Amino acid sequence: MKGEQEGIVSLEKGLKLAQQEGLDLVEVAPNANPPVCRIINFSKFRYEQNKRKKETEKKHKKGDLKEIRIRPHIGEHDYNVKLQQASKFLQEKHKVKIKLFFKGREIRYFADGQKLIERFAQALEEKGKIEMSPFRERRNIIVVIAPIP
Repeated sequence: MKGEQEGIVSLEKGLKLAQQEGLDLVEVAPNANPPVCRIINFSKFRYEQNKRKKETEKKHKKGDLKEIRIRPHIGEHDYNVKLQQASKFLQEKHKVKIKLFFKGREIRYFADGQKLIERFAQALEEKGKIEMSPFRERRNIIVVIAPIP
């Protein structure tokens, strides 16, 4: 009974055939009329299924979204470090979400924050394009930059 079709059989007969072979009766197409079953080693089947799934995931490129958080009164050195980090992410083909967040009374410096985030986006213009222009979300200003293909 290696690889050949048995045709339409009752559940009891299918289970009996599987037991004789020392294998499992697995339903592969439950929506078919009548349902389609196979006599296979289920653990080996699951192993190969997982192996195929991992192989396809390996080939699939995930465009991760990396987030960089900055504050309105950031030092020049810290600004440059964050800028280098963002450009590194863009070179690795990741999207970058730059989030400028205000704490407490810093919200008074919203205009300064707006200028800073625009400066940050302009500095990354050659490595990526602005996907979402700067917008305000509660106490944050957010801009998303995608890598140039």
